[in-house]
Amino acid sequence: MSAVTGATGVYRPTHLDVLESEAVHIFREVAGEFERPVVLFSGGKDSIVMLHLALKAFWPAPVPFSLLHVDTGHNFPEVIEYRDRTVAKHGLTLHVARVQEYVDDGRLTERPDGTRNPLQTVPLLDAIERHRFDAVFGGGRRDEEKARAKERVFSLRDEFGAWDPRRQRPELWDLYNGRHMVGEHVRVFPLSNWTELDVWQYIEREGIELPEIYFAHEREVFSRSGMWLTAGEWGGPKESEPVEKRMIRYRTVGDMSCTGAVDSDATTVADVIAEIAASRLTERGATRADDKLSEAAMEDRKREGYF
Repeated sequence: MSAVTGATGVYRPTHLDVLESEAVHIFREVAGEFERPVVLFSGGKDSIVMLHLALKAFWPAPVPFSLLHVDTGHNFPEVIEYRDRTVAKHGLTLHVARVQEYVDDGRLTERPDGTRNPLQTVPLLDAIERHRFDAVFGGGRRDEEKARAKERVFSLRDEFGAWDPRRQRPELWDLYNGRHMVGEHVRVFPLSNWTELDVWQYIEREGIELPEIYFAHEREVFSRSGMWLTAGEWGGPKESEPVEKRMIRYRTVGDMSCTGAVDSDATTVADVIAEIAASRLTERGATRADDKLSEAAMEDRKREGYF
């Protein structure tokens, strides 16, 4: 879907043009205002779109930021392969903070449920401090979850990496305040005003390649807490959880222990768009067990420094 010209010859941008323009403006604003920004890049669809926008924002110059991935050690192999291939293709610098290293040396302790998503906070904050990043781009969107709906585009974090919703700043007329004290940093969300459907429509328009895990494929899965999970070293399945082959796809990707698949026969981007348009559940609400721990699960983690 591209911009159209009406009968009067007036240029009328589509909603995707408007979202793209806003995101490009945010990237350029950060480049001009901060010294050491970094882009969180996991190989998930939102970070892929975010990187695509960054490439557009500075083309033909290279992206003036490095990338950062907090690797739980329980990622989907297809996604890690895509991550590394994309970094090599564009000649980017990737920093990887590995949860496994923190578990091995005792700085973090494995959770009884096997999930490592909540364990990402300490490696993330350590990486930000070690590399002195003062702005960190994330692919969070307001439609994903209630705590993320409270975020501003520029979200201040204190010297401990914690988020305080009472310190949120007004952002009238697309004016962003990146002022921060020494030791603080700003999380930046260029996709704040996008929806899951917007992301997929943009992927279709731009012809963006994604990991195959986002499309329907036959996979061995087992059921837990109403979700289809993939077996792995993280601890699943239990003896009471039989494994079966199903046609599934992933709406979001993260730690294998808490990211569920959905039954699907959507094998193309157009199929996925039609499927999402008919859905009444957000992607995280439908497929992320870590967000179901409590009503305030995400907000509690954000207050501790999680993205």
